[in-house]
Amino acid sequence: MTTVLIVEDEPQLLRALQINLRTHGYHPVTATNGTSALTAASEHRPDLVVLDLGLPDMDGVQVITALRTWSQVPIIVLSARHAPEDKVEALDAGADDYVTKPFGLEELLARLRAAERRSIPAPETPVVTTKDFRLDVVGRKAERHGEQVRLTPTEWKIVELLVRNPGQLVGQQQLLLEVWGPAYAREAQYLRVYLNQLRRKLEPDPTRPRYFITESGMGYRFEP
Repeated sequence: MTTVLIVEDEPQLLRALQINLRTHGYHPVTATNGTSALTAASEHRPDLVVLDLGLPDMDGVQVITALRTWSQVPIIVLSARHAPEDKVEALDAGADDYVTKPFGLEELLARLRAAERRSIPAPETPVVTTKDFRLDVVGRKAERHGEQVRLTPTEWKIVELLVRNPGQLVGQQQLLLEVWGPAYAREAQYLRVYLNQLRRKLEPDPTRPRYFITESGMGYRFEP
């Protein structure tokens, strides 16, 4: 079931969207302001976001900008702002579509379906094998020289983000947001602690990592 995060501060409209989307086979998750929207996006990992721009604590464009630092979830703006400059600002910030209020339900549903078709799921990397260890990312099983290695759920989240992007830098902020959520966006020490744990469990020499590489001040990368 496709999860849709609805961000709307008008209670009647929020309730109507929630009921109608559920009726049409979606799983709605709701938020009434920008802060709770970012938290919900981190916790629920929605497949789509429907976002009002006029929120009580921050502008919707700020929500789009914050989401785009760590997520490529399709975002459909649903706003009473009709000016071309408002649409351009939202789309430039990273929105995928823009629907003006008042709107027809059938049009919104069609936009949701189109956004679903355009979204590309993350490529699967079910098994990673090196000369020192084997990781089954989907099954969450790790082996080192034929022996089982226990990784914590948090360690698996970090591993998954890194091994799905082999050889590529994954930024500190992206890791913090995707693993721990917006409240931990500045807690870089969390990453240092967990990366050291991973190296002790998987690297042949944790003091000279071969696979889980630190890019000082920027982030980390996995070298298969």
